[in-house]
Amino acid sequence: MHSLPFALAVIATLTFGVPARGVQIVAHRGASHDAPENTLAAHRLALAQGADCVETDVHLTGDGRLIVIHDKTTERTTGVAGRVAEMTQDALRALDAGRWKGEKFVGERLPLLEEQLALIQAGRGMLIELKSGPEIVPEFARVVRASGVATSAITVISFNAATLRAVRRELPNHRTLHVVGFKPVGERTPSAPPSPSLESLVAGAMEAGFTGLDLQHTWPLTTQDAESVRAAGLELHVWTVDDPDVARRWVQLGVASITTNRPGWLRSQLQP
Repeated sequence: MHSLPFALAVIATLTFGVPARGVQIVAHRGASHDAPENTLAAHRLALAQGADCVETDVHLTGDGRLIVIHDKTTERTTGVAGRVAEMTQDALRALDAGRWKGEKFVGERLPLLEEQLALIQAGRGMLIELKSGPEIVPEFARVVRASGVATSAITVISFNAATLRAVRRELPNHRTLHVVGFKPVGERTPSAPPSPSLESLVAGAMEAGFTGLDLQHTWPLTTQDAESVRAAGLELHVWTVDDPDVARRWVQLGVASITTNRPGWLRSQLQP
């Protein structure tokens, strides 16, 4: 790791909240290019590939528990149709979430958040995306507190600002990043609302007490824009980047972390 250039050297023992000399690599849904997304196999592989953090997605089930899955429905990754919010945790756990990625992953289950938290290693962390609304926060807070994992190792992220505000009330010492997508004008549907302005995002994050912004890599940020985010006391993060040239652009903007489906590969591509 020390052979990386100054801009990319990763100090794995530092959290995002501490000024670091480099960019942290976050494994999107685990090492999801090589293993079935949001499974323990993908999480373990991400750690083996040297990811600094693992990003994961959490939904509230029909019986008020937590399950790790990205979509609102189960068919894409399990082959069985169902709505997560209408199913019990046990029913969801009975599904095979690995077969679609290859025979060697047959039998991989949708994890419990507790299982992923148990995998956190010293100097590593997790970005946990809450996919449900504020109603998920009480159960999420219960699980996090019961895990005994250090507050500094868990960053809570969400597209839903109301959910993050609820996290701030329930877990005020945990880091929070507002996730925001961006579609260029030519890619928006006629009915799609315009993307919010960076100024409004910064103002909203400051007012809510969020730690920072986690922006889609398509955002047309300038160096001045990035500096304005940091000048407001906010961190700047980016998702999901599998193109080394795009990653280098964000490194130049001074981003704190890059989320990628290919953590080991992207880090190797960023080496001189």
